[in-house]
Amino acid sequence: MICDFLVSQKKRPNFAENLREMKKIAVFGSGSGTNAENIIRHFKLNPKVQIGPLVSNTSKSRFKEIAKTNGIEYLEYSNQDFAEFPEKILADLNSRETEWIILAGFLRKIHPDLIRAFSNKMINIHPSLLPKYGGKGMYGMKVHQAVFENNDSESGITVHFVNENFDEGKIIEQRKVNVSSCQTPDEIRGKVQELEQLVFPEIIESVIL
Repeated sequence: MICDFLVSQKKRPNFAENLREMKKIAVFGSGSGTNAENIIRHFKLNPKVQIGPLVSNTSKSRFKEIAKTNGIEYLEYSNQDFAEFPEKILADLNSRETEWIILAGFLRKIHPDLIRAFSNKMINIHPSLLPKYGGKGMYGMKVHQAVFENNDSESGITVHFVNENFDEGKIIEQRKVNVSSCQTPDEIRGKVQELEQLVFPEIIESVIL
C-alpha cells in the first residue's frame, strides 16, 4: 500500500504540468462546421491540445450540435456582442485560459480589441490564393464563382493570421489545387474543400506546437 501511494504521488506533478502545457484552442464558426469537425478529429488523441469552446454567432450553425456530440463546451454570442461588446467574449475566453482562436467559416468581422488580445494567436482559412478574391463580402461560393468566371487554372487555400482588415493578415501558408478541368463553380468548391480537409489541421498543428 505504501509503494502504491508513493507512485501515485510521483505522477501527480507530471499530470499537472501536462495540463499547464496543453494548448487550449477556441474554434469560431457560423456555418456547417465541417472544418471544425475535422480539427476536432485531428487533435482528439493529442495530449498537448484541447479543443474548446466552440463559438458561434448564430443558432443556425451546426456548432452547437458538433459541440454536444464531442463533449465540448459551446458558447454563442449575438452579432451585437461581436460588434460592440468584445470584453464579454474576451472575459469568457480568458476564464477558460484560451490561448488560440481558429476561425473556421466565421462570417463576422472580429472586433479590434479581440484581435489585439490574440495578436498572432488568431488563425483564419480563406478559400482562395490571397490576395486574389479576398476582402469584405468574398467568402464561400462567391469566391469560387469569381475563380470560375475568370477562368483561373488553379485555386487553393490561404491560412493566415487575422488583423483588423479582411483577409490581409500575415500569410502562414498557401496550398494550391488545379481546377482547370472544373466545369462549374461547385466543382471548384469541392476541390478546394477537399484540400481544406486535408491540410488545415496539419497547418494549425505546425503553428501552435
